[in-house]
Amino acid sequence: MTTDWRAWVPDVTVAAVVAFLGLYEAATAWVLPGSRVELVFVAVGTAAAVGLSRRLPAAALGLVWAVCGLQLLAGIDLMLVQVTIAAVAFGTARWGSAATVWLSALSIPVAAMIVSVIINSRGLGGLADLAGNRGLLDTVRSLSMTWQLAAVVMGMATLGAPWLVGLALRFGDRARTSQASQEAAEEDAARAVRETEQAREIARLREDQARLANDVHDVVGHSLAVILAQAESAQYLDDTDPQALKDTMAKIAMSARTSLRDVRQVLADTKQPPAQPAGLDTLIDGVRASGHEVVSTEIGAPRPLPPELEVVAFRVLQEMLTNAIKHGRRDSPVHVERHWEGELRIEVRNVVDVSPFAPSSASSGSDGAGLDGMRRRLESVGGRLDVRRRDEDGRTTFTATAWVPVRSGGA
Repeated sequence: MTTDWRAWVPDVTVAAVVAFLGLYEAATAWVLPGSRVELVFVAVGTAAAVGLSRRLPAAALGLVWAVCGLQLLAGIDLMLVQVTIAAVAFGTARWGSAATVWLSALSIPVAAMIVSVIINSRGLGGLADLAGNRGLLDTVRSLSMTWQLAAVVMGMATLGAPWLVGLALRFGDRARTSQASQEAAEEDAARAVRETEQAREIARLREDQARLANDVHDVVGHSLAVILAQAESAQYLDDTDPQALKDTMAKIAMSARTSLRDVRQVLADTKQPPAQPAGLDTLIDGVRASGHEVVSTEIGAPRPLPPELEVVAFRVLQEMLTNAIKHGRRDSPVHVERHWEGELRIEVRNVVDVSPFAPSSASSGSDGAGLDGMRRRLESVGGRLDVRRRDEDGRTTFTATAWVPVRSGGA
């Protein structure tokens, strides 16, 4: 409430000043008896209209019309303080609604004509009567048409100039508001672009993180599986053949060095595409070196693969062989088939020992990350993965089949 009253302080002050000037004019004017009260009414009404012109421009305009209408009907002389009605014209154009602006624009010429009528009928006539100069009155009335035209022009200039100034300031504020809104919209758009770029960067980092995790999983998992198989096979070597033990330990060391090199290569620069791995035959030879029997078959003419597809084929076959080593029976061979028929189809088939306490462990590894990683890799280049379990003749066989397109193209 205190803030509202403070906002009205300038308006009340201006109204008080206008009222003081009007009352002073009414008190000192040379008028006929009984006319002074009428002038007080005009002065107070004009002051109230000026005070309302900023906060309530429509009410101020209505009050001006009421005062001028009663002044015309009652034949009250014009007062000098009524020049402040120009402030009402300014306020209606500056702060009024669209309807108030239009009404004030139409009111200006009408008010100018009313002023001319009052001046011609009362203002100058009263002065002539008071001066006792009837000849002057006759002379003025003989020039009434010229005087009315001049009065209309003067009235329109007196009211029209502040009205135009208020209208200019009104449109200036509107232009500044529009510019501020445009700048705010541009800032919001820029913020949205930054947030989108940040979201894309986060998505890219997560994708790089997932790719790095898959690469490390494939490299480390495969190498540890090969090393474990070689270490287990060393337990069954004849103690009288130290050379065989040395060869096995050399293979273990070579597998460890290869794994360490691959991990360093993967972690070297996560922002660069992965380096080209060795051929698929290298993976098969490594499994054979661990003591597993591998039957490899290649059907069709091999074709060179784009770098990204070659990486996918290598990692997928690596994970397939890792699962075969970890869960396959050592007394049964691992069958690897590569078919070059429109697209590269890699199939790995092996016999597994299924535990009654973990019947699905052979198909997905310890935590399912292997199959999920293979599937994501293949789907990212438009390939697919199929894993099947088959029970026949008391044996459980798992077959993993991957289709890798020979041309790059994401799903």
